[in-house]
Amino acid sequence: MCEQSPAPVSDPYAYLQIVKNPDDSITRDLTNFPCAAATPDPSPQNPAVSKDLPVNQSKSTWLRLYVPSSALNDGVSSQKLPVVVYYHGGGFIMCSVDFQVFHDFCSEMARDLNAIVVSPSYRLAPEHRLPAAYDDGTEALEWIKNSDDEWIKSHADLSNVFLMGTSAGGNLAYNVGLRSAADSVSDLSPLQIRGLILHHPFFGGKERCGSEIRLANDQVCPPIVTDVMWELCLPVGVDRDHEYSDPTVGDGHENLEKIGRLGWKVMVIGGELDPMVDRQRYVAKLMKKKGVDVVEQFTSGDVHGAEVMDPSKRKTLFVSIGSFISSSR
Repeated sequence: MCEQSPAPVSDPYAYLQIVKNPDDSITRDLTNFPCAAATPDPSPQNPAVSKDLPVNQSKSTWLRLYVPSSALNDGVSSQKLPVVVYYHGGGFIMCSVDFQVFHDFCSEMARDLNAIVVSPSYRLAPEHRLPAAYDDGTEALEWIKNSDDEWIKSHADLSNVFLMGTSAGGNLAYNVGLRSAADSVSDLSPLQIRGLILHHPFFGGKERCGSEIRLANDQVCPPIVTDVMWELCLPVGVDRDHEYSDPTVGDGHENLEKIGRLGWKVMVIGGELDPMVDRQRYVAKLMKKKGVDVVEQFTSGDVHGAEVMDPSKRKTLFVSIGSFISSSR
């Protein structure tokens, strides 16, 4: 007998395990998402040591800081390590820094890249619609710049910083990068951004692109689900043709030129089985056209967020990111 294909997702709210409330909040069922505590002990089984630090207590924002265990075990080293600021995914409406999958991903990334990884939290929509997450993502950079934390002072090379994120986190890294590029008021010095690493970035638009049509029945991140995410996270009254979701509209072209002028390198990583892959390719193509130095890595057979969910795929990804970071100096 032939194995039947799984039924298409018909109820995005049930799929996401969320319930919309009358006051524009949502109730999230997080029972399927185990959390992980920070790992401050530099023991051999921990790829990285980590600890949680508050960023803005009035907003309840915080971050988890990861340092390779080898760096702490070696004592004070003259070698400062690159910094990767990593924003987690979740469609801007769910997930948290301390989810086990993100904790493991960041721990292994710190070890494999021999880098400091900083994973900031941000307020979620619809209780805090965009640009709240961008505000929080930017504030985390200010926190890093001003931090007197011993791990950062001893091990972080603040002149070699990369903004990275998966899915909504990729969108966030991109938009925080744009703000940093445009904001002459907020000088981040001595923190210097060298590039952006957009891992399966969450981009959208009203009209379906080819991959969204082709992969309409995707089981991981179908367009019917991302429609709801955008509906819940975009400012009230705007649609998916907004520059927060589609970086090619509005001031998008001008923004891409700013990135080119700054000399940042951009890495765009995607999977051919992600309904958003055509959008990601188009943004990468447009960046190149605007003079941005872009490295593209699109892998066949990979679904949205593949390397976060499948640990066996991480090594290859981190080798590619390591090469990208080395080439950006």
